[in-house]
Amino acid sequence: MSKKSYSIISSNPGTLQALVKLGQRLRANRVQQGWTVDDMANRLFCSPTTYRALEAGKPGTSIGMLVNALWLFGEIDSLDAVAPTPAEIAAGRRVRHKAGKSGSGIISEQERDF
Repeated sequence: MSKKSYSIISSNPGTLQALVKLGQRLRANRVQQGWTVDDMANRLFCSPTTYRALEAGKPGTSIGMLVNALWLFGEIDSLDAVAPTPAEIAAGRRVRHKAGKSGSGIISEQERDF
């Protein structure tokens, strides 16, 4: 019997596809460097199985492991392109929100009452 997954990732095929593509790019970088899976696992202080999961695009793999792998390949700056800062905030302007609505990441008093 297969294990049920209630993860948000399992409900979005686009997310899984993006992770697989990212894993393929990591593999291409590793091969270009001439490193084996065992070499990468040793450099990242993880097991070869964990590194293989990263290259396979498994959604449960640690984001810290991904960032460390990017650092090893000299690609840490590529993270700057991920979820860039909105132009209003980057320009130093305040972002207006509709009255009565809290900004993202802010918990309202009603939500705190549980």
